This record gives sequence, structure tokens and C-alpha cells, in this order.
Amino acid sequence: MSSQIAAADDRAETPNPYNYSRIMQGLVEAFGDREAIVNIERNRRLTFREYHELTNRFAHVLHGPLGLGAGDRYACLLDNDNLSLFHWATAAKALPTCCHGNYRDSLETHLRQVEIVKPKVALIENGLIETHAGPLAERGVQVVCVDPLDEDRDDVMQLPALLAEASTENTDLEIDSQSHIILMRFTGGTTGDSKCAKYTADNILSCSESFLTLPDTNYTAESRMLHIAPVSHGSGMMVQPTMLRGGCTVTMNEPSLELWCQYVEQERITHAFVVPTLAYRLLEMPEAEKYDLSTLETVMYGAAPMSPSKAKLLVERFGPIFMGVYGATEHLAATLALAKAEHAGDEQVEKRLASAGRRNASIELTVCDDDGNPVAAGEIGEFYLRSRATCQGYEGNPEKTAEEFARGYWKSGDVGYVDEDGYCFLVDRKKDLIITGGFNVYATEVEAAINSYPGVMMSAVVGIPHEDWGEAIHAEILLNGQSEVEEQALVAHVKEQIGSVKAPKTVAFVDELPTSAVGKVIRKDVRAKYWKDQSRQIA
Repeated sequence: MSSQIAAADDRAETPNPYNYSRIMQGLVEAFGDREAIVNIERNRRLTFREYHELTNRFAHVLHGPLGLGAGDRYACLLDNDNLSLFHWATAAKALPTCCHGNYRDSLETHLRQVEIVKPKVALIENGLIETHAGPLAERGVQVVCVDPLDEDRDDVMQLPALLAEASTENTDLEIDSQSHIILMRFTGGTTGDSKCAKYTADNILSCSESFLTLPDTNYTAESRMLHIAPVSHGSGMMVQPTMLRGGCTVTMNEPSLELWCQYVEQERITHAFVVPTLAYRLLEMPEAEKYDLSTLETVMYGAAPMSPSKAKLLVERFGPIFMGVYGATEHLAATLALAKAEHAGDEQVEKRLASAGRRNASIELTVCDDDGNPVAAGEIGEFYLRSRATCQGYEGNPEKTAEEFARGYWKSGDVGYVDEDGYCFLVDRKKDLIITGGFNVYATEVEAAINSYPGVMMSAVVGIPHEDWGEAIHAEILLNGQSEVEEQALVAHVKEQIGSVKAPKTVAFVDELPTSAVGKVIRKDVRAKYWKDQSRQIA
């Protein structure tokens, strides 16, 4: 053990000591030769013992060849299979903080995130080397590729070579579970509204406990959890609870539902998490009939509202395996849940399916007015959430931290009410946020990309109703009359700037936009005409 680790292991300096190496050692003793991590595309299969040794090696690489210590950060710009190998288990065994980015975000987005977290090292996919190595090096970031290179490069270190020389011994590091920041990950937009949530070990353990206390998740040593959504985001919340029960995490990189069906049969998958958009497609896909999906026991959905009518069809088609889960980056927990049994049954099922479920154990949900005062039961207000899973605020953004956190609560920005049976209904959102197919998109970022295109004077971006995605990104655009603008070229420009997820799905060129006295576009007036006949309203 290095002197740096030994110093951090001083109990006198660690008021809330936590040693994840010993937790993992216990899992090895219980489940050592069972599969813990499976990476489908690269055909990697690690037992609990092998996964423990790999993450030990990586922790020693962080402290040794990469020279990272307490207070340092390293970024992970990795696809699902590689990220699952170096998820929070390694970070909990080491001194530096791990910062997750979305591998599929644009270079511009990644560089903005680097400016916020200021990592000394970035682990990247080999496919990003040509675009990212130079700009990262210019910012003083050491680039490390996670797979071997065909030819060595002076500006890129290769992780396999570093791991081969590292010890498999436990770091036996004690960190403060209440204050040491293990993990950071981004939420929301990347300009102006860019926010990077910070987590301690206790935050992440609380997240795991929240999934294990749900009555319907049924994690066991036989569980095999398939991740089609990015592990860097909501799907990653389910890695740790699977592991703590001795189950296996199975990841896929290609977001293909056809492949998902194949992998369910191939890997005998029991558990999965999908956004509603993907769940809907299962109703129409021939692959859902071609492959045997009967091993599925629990399919959690979240990140966007589920259509009650389609939820009923899913249960009719695949059986009572679906459950709704509501969580958030800032409140890293299965906060609300709609149980499997609540998706079918009596005449109240339609009403229940329109809710986000009921509160999970140990979660405080308080509905508050604009001044932060609790409202009476059944009245509409903003959801304030508090538990051990509430994150430690936003890195480098004290203004947003002060604005959104108070007395241990996170002010969710979701507006709704709780009925007499404890079901929580979301009816509105305070924040100018569009949730489309499970992804959070800020209108300001999309508008900035649109407005940068020649011929555009200004734009208004809103979420409009969509049966599959909950909301679709729609742009109304006022041109300057100086040049012609072709819709497909404009959308392609936006995709290049900020990624395909955030590009508008529909575009309308208009003669005027509603503006305030100071010339600011009034988005709610644009949005209103699309939502006026909808039962669910977005302000």
C-alpha cells in the first residue's frame, strides 16, 4: 500500500470510515465464480473474483502510473461495456473522483464538461482518439485508451498495458462515506444550465438500498440485468443492487431493440430497464415473437411518462412483469414506484397508470408552494425530495446548488399532487426542460444551435405531445430573409453541434414569435397551442 493510501486510511482522519475493498471481498467469498459482468459486443465475461481483481488493478493504476490522489478527477467517456468495468466500484476503492460523461455526446459537449470538472486523466474509447486526444491534451488532460492500439502513440497511454503491471491486491482504502466525493455525472443541458451532480459513497449505497427495498425487483443470485440505456445515466443506478445480491450485469452498446430481444434469449435475462419509447416498440416488433423473452421477470421503466393504454397492452402481451420507477440525477434513488400488480386489476388501474407511483421506503416527498411551504394533501405544488440519496450539489455551480437544494431537500421542479391513496401525479414542470424518450433536453441549448445556422433570426424550442416519446422536440423558427434555409440541412447542423438526441424532430418556419417587452421569446405561448387539448399539461 502506498504512503498516500496509508495516510488516507488513518481512522482518526476518517470520521465515517467506509472500505469498499472489504465489501467486494465479501461478495467474492459469497459469489466468487459466478458471472458478475458480461460485455456482449466485446465478449468479455468476468466472475466476481475477476471483477474484484480488475477493479483493484485499476485503483492501483490510478494511484501509481497515473499519479492521481485525493481531490484529483478522472473522466470516463466510455460506451456501456467498458464503463461497466470501471463503474463506481473502482472509484470507491481509490482516492480520485470518477466523472462520467455520455460517450455519445458531441466533442464540444465533452470539452465543456472537462472545463467544469477539470480532470487530470480521461479514459476514452479508441474510437474517440482521433477527435478527442488533441483537444484534451491541449487542456492538460492525459488521455488513456481502454483497448490496445494497433500502433503506439506518444500522446495516448494504453490501459491494458497499465493494468498488466498492476497489483490485484485490495487497496484496503478507507474513505469518509459522508464527505468523500466518489462520483460525478452530468444532468440537463450543457450551456448555461449545465450541472454536474456529486455523490458520496453513502449516496450510492442509499441508491442501491432503494432498489433492493422495492417489493417487486426480486434481485437474487440468479438475476441477470440487461442494460440497453447508458450506464452513465439512469441505468447505472441498477448495477450495484444487482451485484449486492450476487446477480450479473449484462451490457450492450448498440441501442437496438432487435438485438435486445436476441440478448434476452441468449443471456437468459431476468431484469431490464427501458424507457417507454422502447417498451412501446416491443408491441409491434417481430423480434418480440421470434425470440424467447419468457425469462424476463422484472422490466422497470422510467425517465418519461408511460402511456396508460400502452402499459395495459404490454401487460397483456408479456405478463405482469412491468413496474414504473421515478428517480433523478440529483436524487439518486428509486424514489417512486408503481408495482407490477398495480398495472392490472380493478377499475382504478387507468388512474394508477397515469401516476408516477407511490413513495419508496425511507424517502421524504413533500409537496411545496412557491415559498417552500408544504401544501395540503391533494393540492398541487412542487415535489421536494429528501433522503440519504440526495446528491451533494453541483460541481462548480454554487448558484444552482443554493437555488435547488434546501434543508437536505432537492427541489425537483416537478409539479404535481399526492392523492388520498399516496399515488403521486406529475402534472407540470417548472423548469424549461424537455424529457424526450427518457433524455433530458434544455430548450436553450437547442435554440443556441439553431440560431447559429445562417439565415435564422431566432427560434423557440418546446416539447410537444408524442405518443411514444412523451414529448418530441419541436422548433418554431423565424428566418432573417437573407438566405434560404432547408429543414434537413438545419437539423443536420443541430445534430453536429449537440448530438442527435437534442435535435428537433419537427420544424415550423413562422412569420413571428411571441416575445416579451425586452424581446425574449415567450416559450409558454408557443407551447400552449400544442398542449391545450391534452390531459397532461406542460407549462
